[in-house]
Amino acid sequence: MLLSSVAERVYWFARYVERVENTARILLVNNNLLLDMPRNSTLGWEPIISITGIPDKFFENHKEATERNVMSFIIMDAKNPSCMLSSITHARENLRTSRAIFPRAVWETLNDLYNYARENKSAVLTRRSRYDFLRHVIDSCHLISGTLSASMSHDQIYEFVRMGRNIERADMTSRVIDVRAENLLPKNDEELKPFDDIQWKSVLDSLAGYQMYRRYVHVRVRGVEVLRYLLQDKYFPRAINHCLNQVELCLRNLPLNEAPQYALVKAQRMVRNARVEKIVNDSLNDYINQLQLAFIDINAELTSSYFEGREVSTAIYYGEPAVKETA
Repeated sequence: MLLSSVAERVYWFARYVERVENTARILLVNNNLLLDMPRNSTLGWEPIISITGIPDKFFENHKEATERNVMSFIIMDAKNPSCMLSSITHARENLRTSRAIFPRAVWETLNDLYNYARENKSAVLTRRSRYDFLRHVIDSCHLISGTLSASMSHDQIYEFVRMGRNIERADMTSRVIDVRAENLLPKNDEELKPFDDIQWKSVLDSLAGYQMYRRYVHVRVRGVEVLRYLLQDKYFPRAINHCLNQVELCLRNLPLNEAPQYALVKAQRMVRNARVEKIVNDSLNDYINQLQLAFIDINAELTSSYFEGREVSTAIYYGEPAVKETA
């Protein structure tokens, strides 16, 4: 019998770990991108604040989005509830209270990451140490995901891990597209036009997708093709279509899945039926906003179906009654 509280902790543990990895990669890629761009370019660190979704919170405490301010805010600022250190802490707490159902190596890796991040967080403020810190965070998150895949039973608990991971991935991919692509597509800066390929490559790199894009698309890095790949590809793990398909596979193995599946199908249709060229020419921002609202609906239905005082029974695999209300 899987308690709703356990299912919720497992789900959010996976989301926080994925969020930490995505944030670290975006910071690393932006750092490298600025080194490749001309010094007088208008690119900077403010888009990173927009990707996090809380620019208002940032500008309440900082006058401008300088490199140091953004790094401090995203990595360790206590005034930022979504900072990386806060996400690591939340992931650790969710795992700590559920350690018995996870491989021990997962707890050890996450605990080591927690201690490393607390002791070395100031390293991101200097360019010399930043790469090593962010690379260590990414590698630790990969180690956690790999250990879960190779060492954890792929039962209902693991399905909640996969759902959390893939919903977080889909959400982050949509945010990267919203901020990066929207700024590139409709308002090309003539001075930066020779650097379009570098900027589009950075969009793919932010999602670890450049090499797979070149392998499957077989064309130079072009805006519409990049967007189509990140939205609709079936095989790339961070493409939104793939993420939603993975959530669908998870829900098939769970009881009480009608409401979440209904919300999921709406999002899947939005992605699969999207005419990318038309979206680009009209309003990519409006489309992404609608997509993110669809993700919110999926999360709300998962919360209502699985995390609000119910027990999920493993008997679903044998066709027996799946759920009983808790007293």
